[in-house]
Amino acid sequence: MVTTTFQITNLHCISCSLIIEEELADNGVKARVNYTKQIVDVTYDEKKVTVANIQAAIEKLGYEVVN
Repeated sequence: MVTTTFQITNLHCISCSLIIEEELADNGVKARVNYTKQIVDVTYDEKKVTVANIQAAIEKLGYEVVN
């Protein structure tokens, strides 16, 4: 299992956080979003999910991954 943090833009409220957390959970990623800091901490199995998969899942929801 790997843990990393992504900086995200366009997070406005707790609902944004929940949307991202639910989407990533559907992809096998444990996520914790902090919308006030504009970050998401993720834990995932690098054999099943890639960083690119995580970024794509976030970006398809309309948020931008900065790093």
